[in-house]
Amino acid sequence: MIHDDAQTLMPGISADDLTPADAADALALPPAAPRLRRADRAQVLLLPRALDEMIPADHLARSVWAVVERWDLSAFLAVVAARGERPGRAATDPKVLIGLWLFAYTQGVGRGRELDRLCDAHDAYRWLAGGVSLNYHTINDFRVDHEQALDGLLTQMLATLTAGGEVRIGRIGQDGTRVHAGAGRGSFKKREALEQHLADARRHVQAMKQQAEDPPATPAASAQQKAAQERAARERVERLERAMQEIKKVEEAKAAQKEKPSKHEPAKASATDPEARQMRMPGGGTAPGYNVQLAVAVPDGGIEHAAGAAAPARAIVAVGVTNAGSDVHESTPMRKQVEQRLGHTIDEHLIDGGYIGLDAIDEAAADGVTVYGPVPKPKKKDVDPHQPKKTDSEAVAEWRPRMATAEAKSIYKHRAATCETANAECRTYRGLGPMLVRGVHKVRCVALWSALAYNLVHFAALLTA
Repeated sequence: MIHDDAQTLMPGISADDLTPADAADALALPPAAPRLRRADRAQVLLLPRALDEMIPADHLARSVWAVVERWDLSAFLAVVAARGERPGRAATDPKVLIGLWLFAYTQGVGRGRELDRLCDAHDAYRWLAGGVSLNYHTINDFRVDHEQALDGLLTQMLATLTAGGEVRIGRIGQDGTRVHAGAGRGSFKKREALEQHLADARRHVQAMKQQAEDPPATPAASAQQKAAQERAARERVERLERAMQEIKKVEEAKAAQKEKPSKHEPAKASATDPEARQMRMPGGGTAPGYNVQLAVAVPDGGIEHAAGAAAPARAIVAVGVTNAGSDVHESTPMRKQVEQRLGHTIDEHLIDGGYIGLDAIDEAAADGVTVYGPVPKPKKKDVDPHQPKKTDSEAVAEWRPRMATAEAKSIYKHRAATCETANAECRTYRGLGPMLVRGVHKVRCVALWSALAYNLVHFAALLTA
């Protein structure tokens, strides 16, 4: 029989399971509490290491930095006020801010405060910052203050992908997506309400000016707090003044509409994001938003490239943003943007039914571009949609029967496989989600960052070769 003391020293084990050897070992243990190594998180550690040792050699952050170092950043440097020996604090190197935002968008991070936090908490962001101290105001302002310079970065990226002219992109596809604006539904007001809000905001600004001139009756807030309050009041007046301009545009658009129920609804504009518009969203229903347009390179097997290189299929080649809820007028501007960016005309343009307008097909034909897009279904069931009509122009009369051919259907299949997947990836993984910035130009900056990050993730090897 095993000794009772051995069973007491080994709780959870029945006496029948104990072997004589186990019992002997248990009796040999001293009758005291077990001695353990316990966590002590108050201890001070010295971990000397260089920033360059914080991430591995094949980390994506290094690829981002390698790409940024190759770019011509003169457009960003041209607006830097700190020059030579002039007094004032040195500006942050645009390379650092571009690298941080570009890497952030590859990770789906699209918030300035979150990026600011990651610069202190994440090794990859600390490596990209390179010891430069930052704050979220600097980070946020940089993201939306350089639309034309960002547009130039996309052009430089495509110049690298097309190998200096040896690779030619001849076929593009286009797709649009609605993104939620930062404005809420309740911010949309009729003209009378906006006028009242504007009058109140102007009186508030005057009251703050008077308060600054009068001696304070109570302990005053800090100079920084006062400046922030005055700036917020002025910005509110500016937004409301812009809303008054935008509501006039909405009224003019309604007057030009065809006869339908929405034509007689009162015009409204947002008091917080005047350029936002109510539009149908991908998930259903309507909400304040913007219409983001992406043009993508589509595989083209019919063009011979110098050096036998293939065109970078699926690369985003143009970015546009509008507050129009319809895509019908968006194909020509995007095609022009692509041609200007690439430096040559394209051959084929793939669009979905939302872009189909007879004028757009005529404009494309005048530029020597073949349009591939679905022919709308006729209202009468016994009418063949692919048969030219008497009123059709030459370009439209060629487009209708062309879309019935097996070759055209095969080409058109590439649109969804390229444009829609690029669009979905940008929305889901590259920061093109609900907008936290206001205005078409700032939203386009966000879309450009997303497109740059998308191209970098998919073509890092080509961009860093």
